[in-house]
Amino acid sequence: AYKFAAKQEITQILDIIAQVGRTGALTPVAKMAPVRVGGVEVRRATLHNQDEIDRKDIRIGDWVVIQRAGDVIPEVVKVIDSRRSGEKQKYKLPNKCPSCGGPVIRLESEAVHRCQNLACPAQIKEHIFHFASRRAMDIDGLGEKIIDQLVEKKLVKDVADLYYLTKGQLSGLERMADKSGQNVIDAIKESRDRGLERLLFALGIRFVGEHVARVLVKAFPGIERLRQATVLELMTVHEIGPQVASSVFHFFMQEENIRILERLKNAGVSFEPMELPQSDVFAGKTFVFTGTLMHFTRNEAQEIVESLGGRAASSVSKNTDYVVVGADPGSKADKARQLGVSMISEEEFKGMVEK
Repeated sequence: AYKFAAKQEITQILDIIAQVGRTGALTPVAKMAPVRVGGVEVRRATLHNQDEIDRKDIRIGDWVVIQRAGDVIPEVVKVIDSRRSGEKQKYKLPNKCPSCGGPVIRLESEAVHRCQNLACPAQIKEHIFHFASRRAMDIDGLGEKIIDQLVEKKLVKDVADLYYLTKGQLSGLERMADKSGQNVIDAIKESRDRGLERLLFALGIRFVGEHVARVLVKAFPGIERLRQATVLELMTVHEIGPQVASSVFHFFMQEENIRILERLKNAGVSFEPMELPQSDVFAGKTFVFTGTLMHFTRNEAQEIVESLGGRAASSVSKNTDYVVVGADPGSKADKARQLGVSMISEEEFKGMVEK
């Protein structure tokens, strides 16, 4: 098969703007003089990130060669230096979010600049959907269509607003009867006692998944202590590297996020860690799970290990005591063999737990 070269055209960049995505990522977009490329009129092209702009030295007013990548997505191929007249100022992504005005940060080893404001209008639907998801605060009945209406009607501007909703407000939504409205209110009330670990995960802090949330809460068992932790203090915690530490630190540095946390607390949301039955059966032992488990979810298995005094790690090292192997194991099983780490089946793990 022969692949024809992409059709290229020349146009001028009239402006560069920053767009905020649903996850808070800022993407620079070039607004260009209209030009037809492969039969389609093109007025905009993504510039991807600041590194790409710097690499190609793209500036407002430049004449550029553009093409449609894969004959679909418009992209700037290169600047025509010979047509650059005078000194044009280099473009830099803003340090304030164009949607909410909150601070924009670029974490170590990431190419993307992000806004971490929980109340950012460009991200609010995504924040609420994640916050209400089953493995986060598990608010049953709060699906995408209801979230869309709550945001569009300005009933919810951040996740804390969920806990101040009334049945009357919900009953006024499309396809939301009195009974279903009460069910959602009850589910919101029930979610207040999920514990600090799940709340921390629900907040959607960059790089803080379920496991990292548990690690953080174990090291800093109160939200105030976690708020005050420096990057260096965070990095002293096993499994917390510079990326996670920087992300957590910057999240708690933002006044708007602290305001939302205060409102959650005032609404009765628990900031206390979940108390699991404690035992020392696995004291001093580190477990890693790989493959698909039949009797537990990965999250449940890790919680069991920690409740029995052990540690659940995400990667295999020479300090790993057991690798629990489920169906279709991945590279962790290979690494365990290389290091001579003890490998056990899910049934053997289940037997250890039930002793």
